[in-house]
Amino acid sequence: MLAIGDELLSGRTKDKNIGHLAEVMTVAGIDLKEVRIIGDEPHMIADTVNTLRRSYDLVFTSGGIGPTHDDITADAIAAAFGLPVIEHPEAIARLGSHYAAREMEFTPARRRMTRTPEGASLIDNPVSVAPGFRIDNVFVMAGVPSVFQAMLASLADTLPVGTPLKSRTIPCLFGEGDIGDPLSAIARAHPDVVIGSYPKFDGTGYFNEIVVRSRDEAALDDAASAVDAMLAAQASR
Repeated sequence: MLAIGDELLSGRTKDKNIGHLAEVMTVAGIDLKEVRIIGDEPHMIADTVNTLRRSYDLVFTSGGIGPTHDDITADAIAAAFGLPVIEHPEAIARLGSHYAAREMEFTPARRRMTRTPEGASLIDNPVSVAPGFRIDNVFVMAGVPSVFQAMLASLADTLPVGTPLKSRTIPCLFGEGDIGDPLSAIARAHPDVVIGSYPKFDGTGYFNEIVVRSRDEAALDDAASAVDAMLAAQASR
């Protein structure tokens, strides 16, 4: 994922799209492997998109496809692919009808939201009509969380579906320093399972959650049992 916007880097806007994409991808059985956050710099957007689209099967971007001068994502994506920017005919039809129905002028600023790289297909926007777009394996969507979520939902049937990652969360009352060595041994003994330890604080004291993840349920069961046995052995000391 590539999250675009100076406002993200300044702290003015707190990103909500990364977590949502991660949740949707997990349910779909797609591994989200990397997230980058960059500012509104055309060459940086183009270079980063090129790096990511050549490294991964799918790339999702958020931000920078609105009606103002600083919404430059469409131009930067077009530059990444070496394509001209056009006013997409279907986007013009959708937005033209939308503003006509509301008796609002279809201004040049609003027409900016119809701009895509030549050859792009549109991503539906059931919230505010102005579409996102797809070019090759890059999906370009709005930064407004409600719109991003709606656009992503409209893509659900078009995305590949993998085997969902299953997980078990095991409460642990011991510190990481106490369980680090035996937990590492369990991880080495179960290479088809990912095991993480996550310290927590509930306002009164610290504890850990051990999360075991795998696409293989039998492997997940074996590893979770090993963790349970390790914690029981720690408790009996």
